[in-house]
Amino acid sequence: MAQRKKPPFRGDHVGSLLRPEELLESRTKMKAGQISAEELRNHENECIREVIKLQENAGLMSITDGEFRRESFHVDFIGQIKNVTSNWDIDRAFQLTKDDKAGKDKQMPYIPYIDGKMDRPNGGIEVENYKFTNSLTDRTVKVTMPSPTMTHFRGGREAINKEVYPDMQDFFSDLARLYREELADLDSSGCTYVQFDDTNLAYLCDEKMRENARQLGEDPDELPATYAALINDSIRDRSDNMSVCIHLCRGNAKSRWFASGGYEPVAEKMFNLTDVDGFFLEYDDERSGGFEPLRFVPKGNKLVVLGLVTTKFGVIESKDELKRRVEEASKYVDIDQLALSPQCGFSSNAVGNLISVDDQISKIQLVMETAEEIWG
Repeated sequence: MAQRKKPPFRGDHVGSLLRPEELLESRTKMKAGQISAEELRNHENECIREVIKLQENAGLMSITDGEFRRESFHVDFIGQIKNVTSNWDIDRAFQLTKDDKAGKDKQMPYIPYIDGKMDRPNGGIEVENYKFTNSLTDRTVKVTMPSPTMTHFRGGREAINKEVYPDMQDFFSDLARLYREELADLDSSGCTYVQFDDTNLAYLCDEKMRENARQLGEDPDELPATYAALINDSIRDRSDNMSVCIHLCRGNAKSRWFASGGYEPVAEKMFNLTDVDGFFLEYDDERSGGFEPLRFVPKGNKLVVLGLVTTKFGVIESKDELKRRVEEASKYVDIDQLALSPQCGFSSNAVGNLISVDDQISKIQLVMETAEEIWG
């Protein structure tokens, strides 16, 4: 089996990387009015140049900007959609509260409120960021963005103005349209790789999160099909050159997680109804369950990227263990439809996970070397 020329790649990564401390300081200064937004962006540019070199030196074929321009994997993007507001901010969010049921600390959730007709800002959201990153590497640049489901799940019907969107289908149609427009502008700029980061499909594997959905008036058994239709509508006009993948995440902040449960509740509908090129799945520990749900992956071109290498802790996994787990997964889906990556980003939020840059590099290199030994 050969390495793939089209993404997702046999050895890949989710996208976010640890921010340099001096970049975090610059963002704090910008908030305090001590430097301008332009000065912050110039500093981001310098740091992105360096993090691209880091990725290339580690052997990655997919290159991101490390999400260095964001404080959160989803809030910065969604917050730029016109008429979407929230009272969430990252500093308050990380005043963590105790969730006794999970036995873990829980981040205050981000809830977007839709107050008017949604639209994109002029020039798009990630288009100029893509152009800058792409100008610095000859490898495939991946653009990460929150899944369109992220503008719905946390708030549900009650967070959407009923006078503006009396029919929920109009809301979903508008949301899908602005994603199509964003992808079209990325496509025309040369982008061939987009990843939707989606906590909601993974949260629907957790019974307490499913109950939260019921409290919002949603049916957790139907949401995977609803979200598949939304995602399909969002990507329906993408060119044949563009790969779109979904990354499922159970929470990732300061090495914490917020949901657990195997993929069984969503697997059949998600794998078969969602018209994407690949699924990045967390599988770094027992909270993600076993590989049995992979039996629902249809034969063909859809890839499952196994997130077997944790980004939450510095311990380095062994190649033999990774190979054993890939072999175990191949009992349920053909090994030619499998790939390998870290379980999540290293810094889904600006504060990052509690590991070092050296650990981050070692884990990426481990993924790339192991993938080479498995798939050639």
